[in-house]
Amino acid sequence: MPKDAEIIAIGSELLTPQNLDTNSLVVTEHLNLLGVDVVTKQVIGDDRARLSEAIRVAVDRSCVVVLIGGLGPTEDDVTREAVADALDLNLVLSLEQESVLISRFRQINRPMAKNNIKQAYLLEGAAAMPNPHGTAPGQFLSTRHGALALLPGPPRELKPMVVNELIPRLKPVLPRRVIRVRTFRITGIGESDLDAMIAPVYKKYQNPATTVLSSPGDLTVILRAQAETEEQADSLLREAGNPIAQLLGDRVYSEKANESLEALVGCLLRKHHANIATAESCTGGLIAARLTELAGSSDFFVAGYVTYTDAQKQDVLGVPKDLIAKHGAVSEPVAAAMAEGARRRTGASYALSATGYAGPDGGTEFNPVGTVYLGIAGPGGTRVVRVRYGGDRYRTRMWATQSALDLLRKTLLKLQF
Repeated sequence: MPKDAEIIAIGSELLTPQNLDTNSLVVTEHLNLLGVDVVTKQVIGDDRARLSEAIRVAVDRSCVVVLIGGLGPTEDDVTREAVADALDLNLVLSLEQESVLISRFRQINRPMAKNNIKQAYLLEGAAAMPNPHGTAPGQFLSTRHGALALLPGPPRELKPMVVNELIPRLKPVLPRRVIRVRTFRITGIGESDLDAMIAPVYKKYQNPATTVLSSPGDLTVILRAQAETEEQADSLLREAGNPIAQLLGDRVYSEKANESLEALVGCLLRKHHANIATAESCTGGLIAARLTELAGSSDFFVAGYVTYTDAQKQDVLGVPKDLIAKHGAVSEPVAAAMAEGARRRTGASYALSATGYAGPDGGTEFNPVGTVYLGIAGPGGTRVVRVRYGGDRYRTRMWATQSALDLLRKTLLKLQF
């Protein structure tokens, strides 16, 4: 029996730039918790023939097929008819669903247009899934390999139906599988270098499966193991995950899937009874923004300065004019002076600084575009690191904020950098 799922999101509006299919993410999340992998997702417009063919193929090859949308009363709502065509089934008027429809329109004190009766038709052999948030019921139908589900498109109707109707109906018809996940949140390394480091380990295994997610300066490695019991799944994760953890070392800043670097740094500052100030130039306040996005950041965040011009570096942070004249604003001495000035001015335990050339203009032969100096001043003195990033202005700034937060993390944990 196939042990995977397909999702077909239906609606011509989903093929336009203005509308995104987010419903399938909700369905995928809950199917994964049942041990079902979503291996295919399609978006198909309101084309009955194309939809019918896609349904026919999906039902033939997958354990679970979920159709989203196209259950309304209008002419372009063709999902019921397309399923009937694909599986050679009749559509049968359900007197019970007709009664539910009539009652619902009475409750909202609106006349029921004749075309609404279309929503009371069920596929032959299908069970209706109640929809207390709308007029179109879902439908659940057993298939040769497993099950076919028809869900309404409006998110406020879909999510409760997935949780309260679809998942309870799927549990008895699916083989029991446990899925366990191990996550590594990583910084300070590029995606290609990361893959070269850990691929010799993860390519040995089909179970657990390995996924790498990438954003500027931040990588996530996800190991996903499937087994009959939690103990077996955890054993698979240890077998593949422990060597990866050893290879990555302190590049791993968290094994919590939803813990960002700024969240970890906030926790570390609280743990050390410390606080932080920032002095930023090329990052334009992004370091401070990330730290203050956290609830309760007033516990550890003191102040942030954006000193973009040389004059403001001098006036606000006390960076000596002759230091800038001698070394330039983008330099190790100026980054150090910015951090020290912010710490001195605020009395913070630590201060971070960032000065660089984010591009596309600027730069020198020694400090080309993408060069950033990051400073940290604290009880143990002042350190500055010089980093250089490739890519556009956005990526340079995002990389720089990530590196600055990692500099603080390593300082608090007394790690080498």
